[in-house]
Amino acid sequence: MKDDPTRLMWSEACEMLARAERMHRQFFQPVRSVSRLPAWEPPADVLESAEDVLVVVALPGVKPESVEVAIDSGGDLLVAGARTVPPELRSAVIHRLELPQGRFERRLRLPPGSYSNVRHKFVDGCLLVLLSKSEPSRG
Repeated sequence: MKDDPTRLMWSEACEMLARAERMHRQFFQPVRSVSRLPAWEPPADVLESAEDVLVVVALPGVKPESVEVAIDSGGDLLVAGARTVPPELRSAVIHRLELPQGRFERRLRLPPGSYSNVRHKFVDGCLLVLLSKSEPSRG
């Protein structure tokens, strides 16, 4: 009974579910915000090619006009804004609420260098930020 493969698979599946739940809590926990207001931190990917840096931030249900994108003086990308419940659902009975609401803020360290032509748009519930690498100045 101890070496039952079904029991082993079940145990591994339960451990994977528990790990996924821990990761979910980690991504959506409140963080210390620059503005000192409570905020949650959305998950993000940072990818680099020879010419560009692409940042993908998961922001389901966030209105594009409620998002601010900036590069601070330290070279970090700052994405901030708010996710609010749609007006149609404000009087609804909540049975489960996993997607965080309210203010969010994410500070991401960018690869070293300087950037120009910063563009951003929303695609499939994600904010895409494309930063073109600037040519190093030749003195």
